Amino acid sequence: MSNNDDFDPTHKFHVGQDVVCVKADYDPAQRTTITPELAAGQVYKIRWLGIYSHYLDGEYLGIRVEGIDRGTCKFWGDVDQPFRASRFRPVVPDKLASLKNIVADPDGYKPGAPEGPVRSPDDGSQRVKEREKEEV
Repeated sequence: MSNNDDFDPTHKFHVGQDVVCVKADYDPAQRTTITPELAAGQVYKIRWLGIYSHYLDGEYLGIRVEGIDRGTCKFWGDVDQPFRASRFRPVVPDKLASLKNIVADPDGYKPGAPEGPVRSPDDGSQRVKEREKEEV
């Protein structure tokens, strides 16, 4: 498995997107006095995304999430310093969730939509009209 710092999130995030925290621990290499208020495995919504320039860390892709305002750094004066994007991964919707529900409780499963192919009413009408011959 690759290191979190190898992740290139440049084109994978957007404002309003749900992301999951994969690295919540304090990173002394980040050179900040603000401890991260993140929890690993917690899902957050992006409220700001952009390149952030820090005096010691240089430029990095930063993410601010809803519900966390980091305040002002008492040493560097950074206001609401964003988290590094490498701490997050996009939340991917589970396309197999309905099938997992069947496996978990086959007798209690209720489908959210009609099962089987959707058919037109059986009224004797033709399903497909034949194309009329055109004279050119």
